[in-house]
Amino acid sequence: MLTVHHLNNSRSQRILWLLEELGLDYELKCYERDATTNLAPPELEAVHPLGKSPVITDGSNTIIESGAIIDYILRVHGQGRLVPATGSVDHEQYLQWLHYGEGSAMLPLMLRMYTGRLPDGGAALQPRINDELNRHLGYLDTSLQGVDWFVANTFSGADIQLSFVAELAPLLHPEGTFPNLAAFRDRLQARPAYKEALAKGGKYDFGPA
Repeated sequence: MLTVHHLNNSRSQRILWLLEELGLDYELKCYERDATTNLAPPELEAVHPLGKSPVITDGSNTIIESGAIIDYILRVHGQGRLVPATGSVDHEQYLQWLHYGEGSAMLPLMLRMYTGRLPDGGAALQPRINDELNRHLGYLDTSLQGVDWFVANTFSGADIQLSFVAELAPLLHPEGTFPNLAAFRDRLQARPAYKEALAKGGKYDFGPA
């Protein structure tokens, strides 16, 4: 059986959501961040040396990284659901969005979060970070013009991957205006499987207010 090693307030909430969308059985092992440092507990290092979440185990397989986990679950357990047919143009677009979510879109958001903890708020870097936030969030917003979902207007694993970006955007770049991305966030948070995953996953500060 699949086991999700789930950390509160983390990207692993997406993995619970994916499993709920697929209706798969899984075991949930929950870990809590340190109240002072906000870091994952050392117990996660027993699952994988990096001690990060998300991480899943499936028999003898241990998989880290959100995109790799989503890809694995859909290939091995998805029975063709939530992913376009391999070899199709839509599948190539799906792969691009799946990797873009963590490979490019998250970088300026993480820079904003970490520089915000510096004594001066990373003032010298903020103009460049703002430019990158507007570039990437604007790209997502434009890509959603007239559609509900990123790939062929059909809900897929790529939307699940990009959900964390959509949820962090108003928290870390509140001055930005991205109505299509906001509507996307509202749609995904209204899905029954999302709500079920939220109920099981515990504290998640980036979800619905």
